[in-house]
Amino acid sequence: QTGGKFFNEPRRPTNIVNLNVGGKVFHIPKHLVLKHPKTRIGVLALCDDPVKRLTLCDDYNVRNDEFFFDRDPMFFHYIFHFYCSNVLWVMDSLCPVNFEQEMSFWGLKLKDTPRCCRILFEEKVDDIRDQLKVNQELIDEIKPHQDDEGYKAMFLGGLRKILWDLMENPYSSLSAKAFAVFSSLFVLISIVAMTMNTVNELRQYKLAGKTYMEWIEISSILFFTLEYFLRLLTTSNIKHFVKSALNFVDVVAVMPYFLQIIFETFVMDSEDVSANKISKVLKVVKLMRIFRILKLARHSTGMRAFGFTIRQCSEQVCCLFLFIAMGIFTFSALMYSVEMDQPGTPFSSIPDAWWWAAVSISTVGYGDVVPISYLGRCVAFCCISFGIILNGMPISILFNKFSDYYAKLKEQE
Repeated sequence: QTGGKFFNEPRRPTNIVNLNVGGKVFHIPKHLVLKHPKTRIGVLALCDDPVKRLTLCDDYNVRNDEFFFDRDPMFFHYIFHFYCSNVLWVMDSLCPVNFEQEMSFWGLKLKDTPRCCRILFEEKVDDIRDQLKVNQELIDEIKPHQDDEGYKAMFLGGLRKILWDLMENPYSSLSAKAFAVFSSLFVLISIVAMTMNTVNELRQYKLAGKTYMEWIEISSILFFTLEYFLRLLTTSNIKHFVKSALNFVDVVAVMPYFLQIIFETFVMDSEDVSANKISKVLKVVKLMRIFRILKLARHSTGMRAFGFTIRQCSEQVCCLFLFIAMGIFTFSALMYSVEMDQPGTPFSSIPDAWWWAAVSISTVGYGDVVPISYLGRCVAFCCISFGIILNGMPISILFNKFSDYYAKLKEQE
């Protein structure tokens, strides 16, 4: 019998600590347990207070003098071996996270393991935690950040929830999927219209003072604006909506058109002497329309996986650009040093050699700037070799991570 009326009976003196872990009985000599008095079993062996004993174990059988623990006996085999040999072994077949929890429960420390096991164990724990963190971030990438309960307290909450799912969650219904496809087509059509509007032959056909392509672009801008404000009105989390990168892209997609209207209405019509400068700014604003293509990331798993890969590998990408910058400065300085005395050399200064170094390290090799001397060609060969090695290093890492993240995103969808 366990617990109950037998629990308050005095314990019989014994030199063996009897443990029932998940239905499997272990017998540990008491003198071995007392070598580790700060562990859970050590405290239990020294404890004579029945109430305190019950806080250290799940139950106690007075008749058999046996402590019961509702734990996994497979893990406890390694704890049992620790008391017998003073060494805590960690096997590769064990889950590091679960084993870490078991060590914490039994009061053991990682320093009780051999150094080789400790190093491998810490590496596996860090890898698993990183994977769990990435998986959670991938889930957050797909999962809508909306409080469904919050819609119940909102005005017209039911309608707003339906509209939100229609525009933001394409997997909520067939109509939401159709809206996602329609929105993506609108993005592509607006980009094609913006591109074709630069063709002189097509600009000859006009309607009410604007070309057909401009009217298509205006229609798409109005659609994107309406879509953005509907999302803003139907969201249940304004703070997250404003901070969202995808929603920022939506603003950038429509902002150039309205800035263009403001400039043309209030600035270009005035007789200000700085109108020419304003027109140059207007050209830059018009160029920003190309960022409209980023709206495809909202409904494109591939683009979201690519952006997620860049964020996760930001340190590696920064190191790559750092190495490229170091290579450009180093080889441009070397090339200038060996070519500066050559007649007709294109490398009149180190900044003049930057373009050559950048083209060579990228292995593009336009051939518009080339060294004249044999020593300069040797420097060019070293620069190209450095570029080949440098470009080959991150490609496999980025591609493997991209493939993994893309597959996980598709699985979550």
